[in-house]
This record gives sequence, structure tokens and C-alpha cells, in this order.
Amino acid sequence: MSEVARRRFLQGAGVLGVAGALGTGTASATNRYQWLSGDHHAHTQYSYDGMYTIEQQIRGALRHDTDWLVITDHGHASHEAHSVEATAADLRRAQRKFPQLLLWHGMEWNVPGAEHATLFFEDCRDEAGVLRDFERQFDWRLNGAEASSPANEKKALDAIRFLQTKIRNGTMKSALVFVNHPMRNGRVAPHELRNMRDLAPDIVVGMEGAPGAQGDGDPLRGPGGHRGGYSNSPGSNSYAPYPPEAYRTYGGFDWMTAKVGGVWDSLLAEGLGWWITSNSDSHFNSRDTIVRVPEPGDQFDLTGKHLDPVDSGPPQVSPPYVDFFPGEFSRTVVGATRRTRGAVMEGLRAGRAWVSHGGLVDDLRFDVYASGGTRTMGGRLRVRRGSDVSVLVKARLATRPNSAGFIPRLRRLDLIKGAVTGRSSSETLATPHVKVERSYEPRWHYAVFTHTFRNVREPFFLRLRGTDGNRGAFEPQADTPGAANPWEDLWCYTNPIFVEVR
Repeated sequence: MSEVARRRFLQGAGVLGVAGALGTGTASATNRYQWLSGDHHAHTQYSYDGMYTIEQQIRGALRHDTDWLVITDHGHASHEAHSVEATAADLRRAQRKFPQLLLWHGMEWNVPGAEHATLFFEDCRDEAGVLRDFERQFDWRLNGAEASSPANEKKALDAIRFLQTKIRNGTMKSALVFVNHPMRNGRVAPHELRNMRDLAPDIVVGMEGAPGAQGDGDPLRGPGGHRGGYSNSPGSNSYAPYPPEAYRTYGGFDWMTAKVGGVWDSLLAEGLGWWITSNSDSHFNSRDTIVRVPEPGDQFDLTGKHLDPVDSGPPQVSPPYVDFFPGEFSRTVVGATRRTRGAVMEGLRAGRAWVSHGGLVDDLRFDVYASGGTRTMGGRLRVRRGSDVSVLVKARLATRPNSAGFIPRLRRLDLIKGAVTGRSSSETLATPHVKVERSYEPRWHYAVFTHTFRNVREPFFLRLRGTDGNRGAFEPQADTPGAANPWEDLWCYTNPIFVEVR
């Protein structure tokens, strides 16, 4: 769109004054950052259920415009014994070979009393040694602390205290933990989320709003099952109050995130910074011609590493999971002050991020402003009681085909508002004071929308979601086998902005 056409569009939309003001730099928040796309959950041959070499995973990520990537192989006795130093050596070589990609050596932690979480560090001395020490002491595959129990939940908190000690004594600058696929097995209770977050809000900062393995739902390129492997029912370690519908995805997103007024909103209603991401959980990628080679059944147990896979030409058949390469389907886009690992971690910690599936939007900006200033995703805007508060949304719609070969269309954006009512029970699953405040239908490649809240009296939060509208209903629908092709039901979400009233 030309600048003249763009200005005419803005005039027709009634938002030129706002957009012009933001263009001066006096009100823009999103423009202060570099918006970098990445993934904090990907596996390699150093996972018992993985396949790719680190370089193969990196090359796949770079093909899909990934700026940052965390390698997160599973905690496992053979991994702790054999894989940590080998992974570190491979990553050092990869960092020299691919300097354009910001890389971390993390792990997928088997959380005592729960399921899985991503863990990674900033500027850690003896990073491999610290990871191995953490894995040996606090991973339930190594210490038998899998069962849901108060003792094992305490051990998870002890693990977070271990990280706090390493930060205080200067071993590392910072650490981040994200809870992975929280409702796949229903094994992380609301009080566990709150307890970990309350103990270390600068470390345990959020969860996957959408799981990886989205290709599991694809009937054309995969098994046509459940997106994200969300095919489970309550088990002996599941949190009993979760309803049966909680164990499914909705438009590919976890029930905690997708349900308006649900678990995520209940945390936000307490005023808690609790952020979402979206990741690949890459193990075996859709339509890929790289395949695992035959190996002895005890290969991983003895060495902590699968043999290097090979490019066989035809795509792999019936892999155990159908994932995507980092950036191919799921993106977490972070606002960073610089293109550095520390700046990306700071952006994630601040909640300055939005997520999308299938290339639904090329760019998404979301600011809230008043006389007290401007804030973007993850921010807190403080205003005087009685103030007017305005919202500015900018969406740049997709212009190029995604990995499935088509250009997706964003058909609706929803502005969601929730009341901040203060702390509640640690077992809270829902909040009633959340609704879709307004919906927008983008009609141009470059769409700008505004909304103003007049005479604000009470604190609230705002968040944004968008959809391709292919499933028709206003709310995201439960994904069911045979009708869960991920490419046919695409969504995007932002992290919230809080408005505090004084």
C-alpha cells in the first residue's frame, strides 16, 4: 500500500490522528523494539524421542526466518550421563557456523509432581555443568519424583530456589522457565503455577499458550489425530477438578489459554504477569525427507545420542509425532531492545511478545496509551481515575504463501478485556469478568484499529486474538480427530497489557 493510499485508508477508518501521533514517536511503544521470531522448545538426537542433529534443526529454523532458538532435549538418565557436554560442543560449533541465529543450550525439564517445562540461562559460567547438576537433582526421570504429591511439588520449588542461588552468587545472570503443554495430561495444577510464579516471578514467567506437534491433527500430511498430542484423559497424577474438555486444544491452543475467562484470564485477573508462547516441540517434522536410520535398540541408553539421520529423498512415513520446524508453523515474536540473547530473554520475561500459527499475520502491534504514557504487550499503564484510555492495533496481513502453500487471511481481531480484581484462591480455574470488548474485520493488507475506554474507574487488562474464521464460530472450537487440520484453523494471540488506576 502506498503512503498516500495508506493515509486515505486511515482517514476512512477514523484513526489518522492516532496513527499520526504514534508516528511522531511520542506515543509509540512497539516501535522501540526489534521484533524477533523464535522458538524455545525444540529437540535433537540427544533426546530419547528425537532425531535431528543440531545443525539440521538450525538449518530448518533458518529456512523459516527464525531469529532465536533454544535447544531443549529431555531430561533422562542417559542424557545426564552422556549428552550434556556433547550438546554443548555441537552448539559451540553451530554458533560459529550460524552467527545470525541466537542459540541457547536449554533443556526440557521433567518437573517434579508435574510434567514438562523449558529451562534456559543467560551468561552462565560452566553452563553444561550447571544443567547437568540441575538435571541430576531435580528431574523426575532421574530422581523418581514424578507423582503428584506435596513432597514432589516442594522439590519443584527447591529446583527454582537452586536457580535463584546461582543467580545470586553470580554463576549466571538470569534464567527462564516456561511450562510446556500444560493441559496435555492435566498434571500441573493451578496452585502449582501460582506457587512457582510467586516464588520467582523473574524466572517462572509463563506457559505455552499453544503446544507443538500441531501436525498430529493433519489428515493429509500426518495421522489426522489430535493437535499437539492432546488425546488424553485424566490420569492418576492429573488435577481432579479439571473438566474433560480441558484435555483438548481449541484452534490449536491450550484450553487454559483459549477459554475466555479461563485459567489464563484468572491469573491475569489477579494482576499477575503470566505470559504465553507458541512453539514447535520439534521431534519429527511434517513432510521432511530426513529420516532416522536403523540402530540398535539400546543405542540411546548406552550413548545418550541417536545416530545421525539421513536425507533419504522420500518423506518419512508414520513418525511417532508430526511436528514442524521452528518457525514453520508456530512463532513467538518478541520485542527486544537489541539483537542479543539477553535482550530476547528480557523481552520474554517482560511479556513483550505475540504468537501466531501458519503465518496468519506478518506483523502485529498492540499499544495502550493515555496521558500517562504508552505501553505495549506485557506492560502496565498507570492512569488517574477518570482518565480516558485508548488502544491502537496495527496488523500487517500475510503476503506470501506459508509452508502449506497458501496465503492465509486474517478475518477477525478480538479485543478482550478483563477486570483486575486481586488475588483469589490458588485453585481458581476461571474468572467471570472477562469479555470480548470489540471485534474488527481487517479489509486491507495494512489494518489499523482503535478503541477508547472513557472515564476509567477500575483496573483491567487487555489482550488481543485473531482468527482466519474458517471454523465459523466466534469462539475457538475443540479440535477433533479427522477435523483438526492445523492449516484450516489458524489463530494469533498477544500477551496482555495491564491498566492500573490510582
